[in-house]
Amino acid sequence: MTCYAVISLLNVRAVHPDRPTFLACCACLAVLFVLQMKHSAPGARLASRRSRAMTLSAQALMTYLPLTLFGWEWGGMAGFLAASVLLLTPLWVGWVLYLAITLSMIAYPVALGMGPNDTAYFGIATALTGLVIYGLSTLSRLIVALFAARKELARVAVSNERLRFAQDLHDLLGYSLSAITLKSELTARLITTYPERAQEEVAGVLDLSRQALADVRTVASGYRDMSLSTEARSARAILTAADITAEVDVTLGALDPDIDTVLATVLREGVTNALRHSTMRHCTIRATRDGAHVSLSLVNDGVGRGPQAVAPDSGNGLGNLRLRLAAVGGHLTSDIDDEGNFRLTAVAPLVPEVPHESAPTPGPRFAGRPNATV
Repeated sequence: MTCYAVISLLNVRAVHPDRPTFLACCACLAVLFVLQMKHSAPGARLASRRSRAMTLSAQALMTYLPLTLFGWEWGGMAGFLAASVLLLTPLWVGWVLYLAITLSMIAYPVALGMGPNDTAYFGIATALTGLVIYGLSTLSRLIVALFAARKELARVAVSNERLRFAQDLHDLLGYSLSAITLKSELTARLITTYPERAQEEVAGVLDLSRQALADVRTVASGYRDMSLSTEARSARAILTAADITAEVDVTLGALDPDIDTVLATVLREGVTNALRHSTMRHCTIRATRDGAHVSLSLVNDGVGRGPQAVAPDSGNGLGNLRLRLAAVGGHLTSDIDDEGNFRLTAVAPLVPEVPHESAPTPGPRFAGRPNATV
């Protein structure tokens, strides 16, 4: 814009060397400069229709009116008006006005009796200048939008990582801390009557605390694999220590690591919730294969018939589990049967499925994949 302004100023000064004409040309160029910078700004299209119409009208006036004073030396300014109508008006309206402006700058030299070369020069210069300014302004807007999108993506990535860490911490430590609480209570009861058994329970508490510390470290590092069979053995030991009859039948063999991890997470969270929020005396854990799917069920007698009140510290464990299963193409259901037993059932494919674009996409592992909620 500055280069075009200087060229037009030099052309006008060469033909009209008097001072008043030179000052008038400077004033007109200053107005056009401000208007064009406004029209090329990233948020120009967001202005009201009235505001855009007024500024375009002002630019049109400052484009055609000086032609009567400065002559053909001012003709180069029409290209900026052509660019402005493309930038500020609807698509088809902009191109119609662009064509009209280009034709007007062909008609002008014809009216002055200029030759075909000058006529072609005016038309081509107007059309080309309009396209160049339109392209540069649009590219500038695109770059601004790209940087804004990049900042937003970075903010979302940080937020998702915080949610991932909170969810994994909830799923891992809820189990370990509940088990430590149970074993500590058992130790307190045994310490006077069965000191040897109490020492064994204390050793178990130490092992659980060390595992909890290791779990926190693996969550912080962003990755952790879990094993359903290992979690089943741990669940049996914890339930037995709490004087709960446990029937565990988990003999599925090798599973896909993602499926193995998400089912182990379901088992851990299910047992944790049962220990914290129920009065169960019997628990059944069973895993089966059915064609291309594997099913894990946890049944306990710790709830009565009818609606159950939600504990104030119940957290969002089941919601987390539903998201994890949805990420691998599975689903989670929970209900109370006619006998008053609470049943938690997780069904997942043997091979993880790619979730639909609109579905939440939390990682089934305690990994760096973003989670949609906590």
